[in-house]
Amino acid sequence: MNLIHALQDSTDPNSLVSRFRRARARRIVGLIERTHAAKGSVRIIDLGGEPDYWNLFDRAFLDASKVHITVVNPGGVDEDYDPALFEVIDGDACDLPQFADHAFDLVHSNSVIEHVGDWERMEAFAAACRRLAPAYYVQTPYFWFPVEPHFSAPFFHWRSEQSRARALLKRGHGFSPKAPDMGQAMRDVQHARLLDKGQFRFLYPDAVHHDEVVAGLTKSLIAVREPTSH
Repeated sequence: MNLIHALQDSTDPNSLVSRFRRARARRIVGLIERTHAAKGSVRIIDLGGEPDYWNLFDRAFLDASKVHITVVNPGGVDEDYDPALFEVIDGDACDLPQFADHAFDLVHSNSVIEHVGDWERMEAFAAACRRLAPAYYVQTPYFWFPVEPHFSAPFFHWRSEQSRARALLKRGHGFSPKAPDMGQAMRDVQHARLLDKGQFRFLYPDAVHHDEVVAGLTKSLIAVREPTSH
């Protein structure tokens, strides 16, 4: 239970979640620095993200790097945001024909691909990541880590969909409250589909792949394609 609590408590600056977020931020800062050095500005598209996430980064650094972030989210976002830094688009990150190839400098996605739907939509999402910018950063939880991050239960995601749905009918798990009926239980279960390394590498074959490790076990997968030199 201590591991689960540490993973959950993102408000504690010493928690595992906070430590991982800081480590991810350092990797993204490097991508921004290299892009800014080459181009003098950085256009980021954040697929499925939220403006609040970018509070991880020093605003003075973002301003000095001339960063502008386009956030794509179905239904837009609920929180207030600074239009000088952000543009928010109500859209489907798997289908963005309004943007040309390499319309941005960097694609960013944190814990989103597991929520877009079935395998066909995952392929469409990954293709969008690879098409929209010469560089990308994509992170997703790892299927074979024993604690499922959305339901906060050990081994929960390794059970059948039917078993997980029945469990949600009995009580809430993690971010999912107790389901009122089987329909809602199945929607909650299918809302998160974690990937293994083979699947993730297939979706991002031109990336350098990194593992986030806790207690000797891979917790999350990261794919990074560096900005081109020209």
